Amino acid sequence: MSELEALKPVDALLDNVLPPPRVRARLRLAAGLTQKDVADAVGVQRLAVVRWELGQSHPRRPHRDAYAHLLQRLAERFPHATEPRRGAPASAPEEGAG
Repeated sequence: MSELEALKPVDALLDNVLPPPRVRARLRLAAGLTQKDVADAVGVQRLAVVRWELGQSHPRRPHRDAYAHLLQRLAERFPHATEPRRGAPASAPEEGAG
């Protein structure tokens, strides 16, 4: 196995890291999307997106993969939405969940 092939599983983990819940909502709003839009695209009920954005629950595969991909693409288009807001406490990155 080549070194690049050995790193693919590591890259897959990093590509699937979700931003903090507050940032998830800001990314969605920056794109002008509703929670229903996101839910329909990812294949879940709107209430799941509400809970993900509040940090009450975490998406699981395969929805997690689709949601992470969506958020990553939105972050590329709207980098300002990922920046901490003035006066807002910094959020710790999400741990566990899968």
